[in-house]
Amino acid sequence: MRTRRGVPAIAAALTAVALLAAGCGTPNQAAQARLDGHSTGHAGDHTPGPTSAAGSTGGTAHAPTPTTPAAPVALRRGETMRTVTSPVAYTPKAPTTGTDDYRCFVLDPKLARDSFVTGFDIAPGQPAEVHHVILFRVPPSAAASARARDAQTGGNGWTCFGGTGLGSRGASLDDAPWVGAWAPGGRENVLPSDVGIPLQRGSLLIMQVHYNLRHGTTPDRTSVKLRLSSSTELKPLETMLYPAPVELPCRPGKSGPLCDRSAAVADVTARFGPMSAPIVNGLLLVCNGTVIPTPGPTQSCTRRVDSAATIRAVAGHMHLLGSSLKIELDPGTAKARTLLDIKVWDFDNQGSVPIPATQIGPGDSIKVSCTHDQAWRDKLPDLKGLPERYVVWGEGTTDEMCLGLLSVTRP
Repeated sequence: MRTRRGVPAIAAALTAVALLAAGCGTPNQAAQARLDGHSTGHAGDHTPGPTSAAGSTGGTAHAPTPTTPAAPVALRRGETMRTVTSPVAYTPKAPTTGTDDYRCFVLDPKLARDSFVTGFDIAPGQPAEVHHVILFRVPPSAAASARARDAQTGGNGWTCFGGTGLGSRGASLDDAPWVGAWAPGGRENVLPSDVGIPLQRGSLLIMQVHYNLRHGTTPDRTSVKLRLSSSTELKPLETMLYPAPVELPCRPGKSGPLCDRSAAVADVTARFGPMSAPIVNGLLLVCNGTVIPTPGPTQSCTRRVDSAATIRAVAGHMHLLGSSLKIELDPGTAKARTLLDIKVWDFDNQGSVPIPATQIGPGDSIKVSCTHDQAWRDKLPDLKGLPERYVVWGEGTTDEMCLGLLSVTRP
């Protein structure tokens, strides 16, 4: 980010994120179908939502329906397949309070030479309990630190809210060290034939698994199938993260201790650690120029582009109170273009959407906007019975996020 770089709280907040009017009334009526098939929020594989040629999701609502897993895509020339699995059967448990456990595991793909990841298929061992999975790359220079951290728990992984807990090591919002991610609805992800995610020889992977304890605590061993290529002709693919604040107040007529924003921030901090408050307030300051919130169902953030890149795919991430999400390029200008428009958010379908190669560079801007709705508390089984609260950015399934993701190549 070009503005306000010198504010320590913001820098710390955004490093952690890189590692990730009242909201009243009834939900969008077109989204009502979401309720018919949303029994747990983790119903397994679902049919991806409709997409247009430009990559924007269609506005037609449909209930998620289980499908037969798609047939594996054949290996392309020069590709090999390698499976790595969580080294232990881990039984999730909340490290403090709440119903969420973020656990990081060390995976060794045993790379004997520099390679590219050209596809991946993440398979949760317990899909009902796994909220999401993120794979982070660890360069050879940090491999010893990762192994030492894992050894402290006897190889049983460690608690890791936000990122891996190993330090940023040069990570930024414009080049997050992500290799891949799984969320409900995720399937095998095969990258275009001209790109790959670089992994140096001797690199490790950190697999962060977010467990939602409201669906049980059965031992889990999540596995990953990696497509690997040693081709020297592939373009490196990077991930750019665009977070925005969440400032969703309690509904009129609803009350409770956590309807006070300060109490809600303190609760998130108690569950996920001291970086929570700097993230909440840092996002406000970076996006809005003030730490004074403007509560309401829709929040957004616009960030200037620092260097040239080509967008190849887009995705968004929210939790169960999400209603809609949009990612725009150069909003408010003659060049304005919508990159992703999810009119009806479906928690069970968070896959990345390929778009035609789109050039961006200095002078351009990216805006992400999210709308959340407290009325889902009365409808979704995952949220029923939970206390009413002012909702801010938080790591838990029953907290909220607003995040845009761009997969890009560089010139």
